[in-house]
Amino acid sequence: MAEQTVETPLQRMELLIGEENLNKLQNSSVMVVGIGGVGSYVCEALARSGVKKLILVDGDCVALSNLNRQIHATYDTLNQSKTQVMKERILTYRNDCEVICFDLFYKEEENERLFSQPVDFVVDAIDTMSSKLSLIKYCLAHKIPFISSMGMANRMDPTKIEITELSKTSYDPVAKIIRQLVRKEKIKGKIPVVWSSEQPSVQTRIINENGVTRKQKMPPASSPFVPSAAGLAIASYVVKKLIETK
Repeated sequence: MAEQTVETPLQRMELLIGEENLNKLQNSSVMVVGIGGVGSYVCEALARSGVKKLILVDGDCVALSNLNRQIHATYDTLNQSKTQVMKERILTYRNDCEVICFDLFYKEEENERLFSQPVDFVVDAIDTMSSKLSLIKYCLAHKIPFISSMGMANRMDPTKIEITELSKTSYDPVAKIIRQLVRKEKIKGKIPVVWSSEQPSVQTRIINENGVTRKQKMPPASSPFVPSAAGLAIASYVVKKLIETK
């Protein structure tokens, strides 16, 4: 008579990657900076894959316009901290996951506080270019493995998502800005990114005439397909790297 195994929440993942590799994930810590359309799906997939410790960084709250693409965004979570509602969601299916929340927008001055404990991998899902560059620089300088998300707005096709080096990207306004900043500051080192080869549409409709910035006046259009696909691609990349390097 065949021996029956005890069913566990991570049983199917263990069948896929093996007990040894699952143990690696269960002894890993990942920081996700930016818990929005991309970052929320990164957190979801990493938690469901068995990563032991997640450090969530974001100072924003869930808004009505987030409901179409952010996995933690519901009517019940409106106006609540994105990191806190993501933590609460994770603990409903991974109550052994250690989730640490920093309710702040990433800035260079926060590095000492954020990295006071060892981190095995960093995911950059930040919208602000200066903060994105600062985090990339910190990870390169301190030899912390990382991946950076480029622009996922104004797109519809999730099959165009790719992971490559920053220098090999095109058609991506965010990647173009980061490439220029990297050259300007003479930053050395490989910068792994997730990006979309889909030509983005141009958003010209004014949503808020009283907005101060262009983004406030004409916020980027976004589908549920592309940010989620990017987040899942990032999580897969992180899991593979953790297994390879630990």
